[in-house]
Amino acid sequence: MQIHFHKAAFLCSYGLSSQLPPSDRLEIAFVGRSNVGKSSLINKLFNRKGLARVSSVPGKTATINFYEAGDIVFVDLPGYGYAKVGKNEKQRWAELIEGYFNDDRNVGLIVQLIDMRHPPTKLDLDMINYLIDRTFPFVIVMTKSDKLNKKERAERLAAYQSEIPFADVIEMVPFSTETGEGVEELRTILKEIAENNADALEDAE
Repeated sequence: MQIHFHKAAFLCSYGLSSQLPPSDRLEIAFVGRSNVGKSSLINKLFNRKGLARVSSVPGKTATINFYEAGDIVFVDLPGYGYAKVGKNEKQRWAELIEGYFNDDRNVGLIVQLIDMRHPPTKLDLDMINYLIDRTFPFVIVMTKSDKLNKKERAERLAAYQSEIPFADVIEMVPFSTETGEGVEELRTILKEIAENNADALEDAE
C-alpha cells in the first residue's frame, strides 16, 4: 500500500452516519476539537492549500469528509466541542463521529489533534480514553507548536505526561503548519501504517 502525498484528492462528504460508504480500503482518520487546525494540517500534509476548507470560524467541518491519496483513504471527522452550535447540531455531530467509529471500518490509525498551547480539554480526554478503551491505534498531534517559546513548549510537554492517560507510551508529534515542524515525522508514521497493513494483508493471503 502506498500513500501519494502530492496526489491527494477529495472523494466525498456525508452529513449522516447512515450515508457512509462501505469501508473497502484502509482508512486513516483525523479527529479533534473545533478550530484545532485539522483542515490546515490536512492541507499541509498533502501540500494542497485548498484540499480541506479552512475557516477562522470554529465548527465549520460539520460533515465527514473523505480524501484519497494513493491506496489509502483519509477521513476528516467533524470538530467537537464548539459551544456556539445548537443542541441539535451538536447531537448530529456526535452521532456522526460515533457512527463512524461504530461502523466496523477498516481503520489503520486515528490522528488525535490537540492544541499544544493549552491542556487537553475534557472532550479531548474523553476522546483519548474512548480510543484507548476501543483499542484503536492512534497518535496525538500537538498543533500550533510555533505559538510557544522554548520555555512554554518544555512546560507543556512535561505537563502532558500527567494530563494525558498513558502519555509515556503514546506517540506525540509537535506540529506547525507555519514552520512545517512535524510534517515529515507524521508522513513517516502514516507510511509505516500503510506498509504494515500491506504486509499483514500479504501474510493473510
